[in-house]
Amino acid sequence: MKYTQLGRTGLQVSRLVLGTMNFGPQTDEAESHTIMDAALEAGVNFFDTANVYGWGANKGRTEEIVGSWFARGGGRRDRTVLATKVYANMGTDDGPVWPNHHKLSALNIRRAVDASLRRLGTDYIDLYQFHHVDRNTPWDEIWQAIDVLVQQGKILYAGSSNHAGWHIAQANETARRRGSYGLVSEQCLYNLAERRAEMEVVPAAEGYGLGIIPWSPLHGGLLGGALRKEREGGTGRTSSGRAADMLADPAARARIQAYEDLADKHGLQPGEVALAWLLTRPAVTGPIVGPRTTEQLASALRAVELELPAELLTSLDEIFPGPGPSPEAFAW
Repeated sequence: MKYTQLGRTGLQVSRLVLGTMNFGPQTDEAESHTIMDAALEAGVNFFDTANVYGWGANKGRTEEIVGSWFARGGGRRDRTVLATKVYANMGTDDGPVWPNHHKLSALNIRRAVDASLRRLGTDYIDLYQFHHVDRNTPWDEIWQAIDVLVQQGKILYAGSSNHAGWHIAQANETARRRGSYGLVSEQCLYNLAERRAEMEVVPAAEGYGLGIIPWSPLHGGLLGGALRKEREGGTGRTSSGRAADMLADPAARARIQAYEDLADKHGLQPGEVALAWLLTRPAVTGPIVGPRTTEQLASALRAVELELPAELLTSLDEIFPGPGPSPEAFAW
């Protein structure tokens, strides 16, 4: 496994991030433990979860599964850099949201972190991430709450997720005025098929010293050999969501076919190419992979050691051109 620093911090993390969103809804507790053991054995030390994972009536279940894995001992917690998230309503989906039980008020942050700590069975969280921007809570209030948690030893670092470039700037300029450390990472949708983050989110992250943690690196399975699997009679994740929307577009299907043909030409697996490409991008710490099986984890691990030749990188840019830098990308 290869390691890098998380943004401007001194924290050393693996260049692959284990996503746990499938633990509970897709993968039972025993198999989830097996996957986490395999990841740790392979050198993956960066695990990502969220308080809302488990979804529906089972919100919080994923954190509980991670917590039961920590409880097995063997240095599991000490060897893991643990990231979780706050923002979502943790109540039932069919009922009203009780005031102050979601988003980023100081009250909800205090309540949510204590609940996550209980579910995770730990006394601290390495990276506490804002799952979405809260347009109604001022950053001064958010940083006041975070500073208290840092002083209490409940969290070490704060990060964002699904924030725009100007949100990152606003957050860290407010932190600078307060003498707070500010955001150290941004978790965003970023992959070969979805490169809009390059316009402003990635430059903001570079400017403020944040590590980018891309989620959905295979774009819902689209970049994982979707057309090949379709021909073989499989469906899987590409049968719905953003992947299905793109496959319904003839021009997009043509790009995916060209991508799969390019991977075949170089004797590579499409999914591994997509992950390896992200590891070449500026400010990227490591993509989040959410394996449902140990076999899927093994494929992701191979991508870390993959060195993409310059010819292949050029061809990928031709198939999936980025938006270009801002403001040029939209100014003329």
